[in-house]
Amino acid sequence: MPRPFRFAVQSFSAKSGKEWRERARRAEALGYSALHLADHVLGPGPAIAKSNHPIQELAAVPAMMSAAEATTTLKVGCRVFCIDYQHPAVLAKQAATIDLLSDGRLELGLGAGWLAAEYEALNIRLDPPGVRITRLEETIAAFRELLSGEEVAIASKSIQLAGFAGAPKRKFPPLMIGGGGKRVLSLAAREADIVSLNFNNSSGLIGPAGVQSSTADATAEKIGWVRAAAGARFGAIELEIGAYFTFVQEGADAIAAGMGSAMGLSKDEMLRHPHGLFGSADRVAEELERRRQQYGISYVTVGDAAMEAFAPVVARLAGK
Repeated sequence: MPRPFRFAVQSFSAKSGKEWRERARRAEALGYSALHLADHVLGPGPAIAKSNHPIQELAAVPAMMSAAEATTTLKVGCRVFCIDYQHPAVLAKQAATIDLLSDGRLELGLGAGWLAAEYEALNIRLDPPGVRITRLEETIAAFRELLSGEEVAIASKSIQLAGFAGAPKRKFPPLMIGGGGKRVLSLAAREADIVSLNFNNSSGLIGPAGVQSSTADATAEKIGWVRAAAGARFGAIELEIGAYFTFVQEGADAIAAGMGSAMGLSKDEMLRHPHGLFGSADRVAEELERRRQQYGISYVTVGDAAMEAFAPVVARLAGK
């Protein structure tokens, strides 16, 4: 039996607290499973402009808590927290507190970081990918100790903690690890409950190279890496993907063709791109079912701009 579908909304901004809370309640009412943010800091300016990344107006932690407080069943998360932006013990305490105050509705997303212009603007050293992924592995281990409620004694290469117990004590929440390279996806396969398939962002910015790294064939290869590293636990892993290019509307083929041209891909490659969904609600639902059969992907995240148009797909597939 295939794993049932789940759907999430990812949002970066709101004009007011009222609008944010209403968006969270609306996502819940439409049947979405979760509301996610990302973990980015930069406002408008040349640094964010050269990265091609959208501006995120909201800090993830308070926005997640606000969304949880406004809803009753909606899970809240971050795709994904950049471990280089906060001390691990501080971030672990924030995560445990969100999980406590939301009555266990946290999906904990952790990532190694990648947005080069943001690191530069914040004067944070961007280490090579291998160093960052090792630090991510050490951070995950530290989080497990910190949430256990036991006194910690951590002396890894990047984290030294001793003489206190993490609080509040929590059952470890569902862990999401995201990435697009072999090493980080292999780590996710060993450690995560939810493996978030993403572009290979080794270039440090959003552009054609990242999109080309996640075509249908490339995604199949990534899932092969996950399967090999997961071994016997592969069947327990939930595969998630961000549908960054979601157009549930008539004339979507033309949009796919134009987008594909900009990204160095054909229209057909763009229509089959696992991070894209183009066409009517029925066509999109059928494509998601086909992809679940082909790849095993059952958890799909769309941007808030597509939340309403994508809702008929959620109504048709969620939980099935």
